[in-house]
Amino acid sequence: MEEGEGNREVEVAPALVAVHPSHSSVVVAVASDLRVYDLSGDRPVTLGDEPGRSNHSDSIRAIRYAPDGELFVSAGDDKRVNVWSVDSWRCIGTVCCEKRVSSVAISPNGLYVCFADKFGVVWVVSVEKDDADQQFVKDKPTPMLAHYCSIITSLAFSPDGRFLVSADRDSKIRVSVVPKEPLKGAHEIQSFCLGHSEFVSCLDFVYTSEYSKGLLVSGSGDSTVRLWDCETGSLLDIFDVGSKVDDFAPNGVEGEMHYVVTDLCASPNDTRIAVAVQSLNGIVLLNCDLPGKTLSIIMVVRIAGEAFIPTSLGTGSGQNLMWMVAGVSKLTGLDSTLPIVLVKTMTGFRSNTDQEPTVQPSNEIPGSLKLLEHLQGSLQVEGPAISAAANAWRLAMCNLMVKKQYSAETREFRKRTRNDKKAAQ
Repeated sequence: MEEGEGNREVEVAPALVAVHPSHSSVVVAVASDLRVYDLSGDRPVTLGDEPGRSNHSDSIRAIRYAPDGELFVSAGDDKRVNVWSVDSWRCIGTVCCEKRVSSVAISPNGLYVCFADKFGVVWVVSVEKDDADQQFVKDKPTPMLAHYCSIITSLAFSPDGRFLVSADRDSKIRVSVVPKEPLKGAHEIQSFCLGHSEFVSCLDFVYTSEYSKGLLVSGSGDSTVRLWDCETGSLLDIFDVGSKVDDFAPNGVEGEMHYVVTDLCASPNDTRIAVAVQSLNGIVLLNCDLPGKTLSIIMVVRIAGEAFIPTSLGTGSGQNLMWMVAGVSKLTGLDSTLPIVLVKTMTGFRSNTDQEPTVQPSNEIPGSLKLLEHLQGSLQVEGPAISAAANAWRLAMCNLMVKKQYSAETREFRKRTRNDKKAAQ
């Protein structure tokens, strides 16, 4: 693909969702907007801070709750990482970055926030408490590790906190040993998980109380979900998404990235995994046999009658409910440049229930219409807009993740006109 081809002018960010570990709140991020709903109090949350200080000015690309639920992190294209105290929803620190941020992770002990940029560097800051037991971001970010000039697409700490796993656009998964002092860098590589033939889009860990160290699961642009032992880097099993969802994908989808795995969500302390696929109006529900180290399909859960193709998935610990969002940061061509987002929930997600996995109607979602109005911005999101949003995100993801091929003449021209060459002159 030559420069200028493939609708490069289309640059949108997906709508994202994150769920508090105890299911006390849920956050949707779309464009530069964070929308928080307090599920325990059944009310929208107003983010508290100095006016304008904590607001993002560009698309949010990553959001994450800490495992203990005390912190929340948001980051994105404005090169800022905001760290929030969940109790007050006050921004306790803003980190300014050199490059746009692509992913975030919080250590299991809640002491370190890691974030990765599009140049392939993972940075770390520490979070401490003052005499009044108030949390604050202590230091400026320091580089922790790096991939070689490749966009880092996902970060995840292992459940026991021993490893930090980072995935990139060049199909690599790196497993780094988390040192006692992360601010001094993570110089020891435990393993590489190699086997994907396209970019790795998402990571998560599957674990239970009986198998506490867990197994790593990854999704990719090669239409597979893979199971790994991250300690050894061994590939344990492969699930081919395309072979299972071909009958469910809509007709008329053209071009690349038909069966890209865009997100996956493992149920905490459980064996089920929900998988979002770029051309599927629903999700693929998998089960991980931890002792047997295998993946198997449970079912494909369709959202009948709607062009709802999830862009992000989330769930809380011990909950039988999974949250899904579909949407993008902006949409042109339908007389609107506003963000588009639609929220759904699915019950029967966990393995310890006899309930059939079912997508809930709007009036049965926790918070019901009040929640939807706050998180979506509107109760009326038309089907054509959701379809156009899914297509816009497919094109944008293709432009971002599929590496461009240049002719020799074009490569020489790009070398001559590089920004650093201009600066040197």
